Amino acid sequence: MDEIEQAVRVLSHDGLIVYPTETVYGLGADAFSDDAIERVYEAKGREFGKPISIAVSDFEMLGVVAEVNDQAEAFIRKFLPGPVTVVLKAKRCIPEILTGGTGMIGIRFPSHPVPVKIIELFDSPITATSANQSGAREPTTLDECNVPHDYHIDGGKLPGTPSTVVDVTTGTVMRPGALAAEIVAFFSEGR
Repeated sequence: MDEIEQAVRVLSHDGLIVYPTETVYGLGADAFSDDAIERVYEAKGREFGKPISIAVSDFEMLGVVAEVNDQAEAFIRKFLPGPVTVVLKAKRCIPEILTGGTGMIGIRFPSHPVPVKIIELFDSPITATSANQSGAREPTTLDECNVPHDYHIDGGKLPGTPSTVVDVTTGTVMRPGALAAEIVAFFSEGR
């Protein structure tokens, strides 16, 4: 069994995985399992009520979990896959715990092949939060991943610039990171 298959097996049993992305290491769990999501909050020491993003493997899966209007689609087609978290109105299939009661969900469509392959094989979104204790430095190496987990995939040293978080419904950059200047330019040009 290869690493991708093993990661999917762990996810299928409400387990937690640590995986590399094009930014930092992520902590993955089944985004549709309340038990798995609660384990993510506990592992990170994160307050319940604070939203947690999810990752998808393609545009079709993104459309299943969030409402995408024309403006959002133009943004998504330009910047994804890549180091950007888009915040959109969540569809009812998304557990409320992930939205923090806001009705909005942060979505990553990574450009790194490992999470994309995992999500494709799992055939469902996974959580996309950094693999560190809440408030701690975001992990760029496996050694820096200080959260309990059941399985990990070593992707070596990662760049470390976090994704830019963008509320696409309002054109607001909520957390600057990778590609922030291009994203601000996109919205200022009124697209």
